[in-house]
Amino acid sequence: MNQGRDLSAVRSQSNGPDPAASLQFLVFLLGEQRYALPLAVVKRIERAVAVTALPGAPAVVLGAVNVRGEVAPVFDLRRRFRLPLRDLELADRLIVAETSHRPVTLLADAVQGVLKRSADQVIPAERVLPSLEYIRGVIGLDDGIILIQDLDKFLSSDEEAKLDQAMGRQ
Repeated sequence: MNQGRDLSAVRSQSNGPDPAASLQFLVFLLGEQRYALPLAVVKRIERAVAVTALPGAPAVVLGAVNVRGEVAPVFDLRRRFRLPLRDLELADRLIVAETSHRPVTLLADAVQGVLKRSADQVIPAERVLPSLEYIRGVIGLDDGIILIQDLDKFLSSDEEAKLDQAMGRQ
C-alpha cells in the first residue's frame, strides 16, 4: 500500500479554528450516495488491497490491513448502513483515518475529492433526523446531499470492546 495519497499537505492549508474559514471534507461514494469525513481526521487514501479476516470483530469490521506498518481495522460502511453488500474490487479505495481511539480504514467505492464549505452550510444531523447516530451533519448540494460521518460514534461501546479484543488490545 505504498502508492497512497498523503493528505497532510492539503490539511496544512487550512486556517485553523477561525469560524469564518471554510471547513474541508473528503467526499467519497458508496454506490450512488456521497459521504464525507472531516479532512482533519483523514491521513491518506490507498488503493484497495486484500483484507485479512479479524475473528471476533464486530460485524461492521470487514477485517484488518497493514497500512505502512500499522495494523488498522477496516470498517465496511455498507454493513453499518444496511446497503447491498458486494465484494472488494480493485477500483475500491481505502480511506485511512484517525478516531479519538484508534487508526481506522474505511472501504469506499470511490473518492471524489475535497469539498470546502462554511460552517453555516453544514446542517447538524440532529436537525435533519435525530436518529442518524453515525452522521455528524449534512451538506446540501444542487444535485443531492452529502452525509458527514462521525467516526467517533461509528462503533458502540460493546463493538469497541469486541474490536479491542479481536485486535489483541485489552
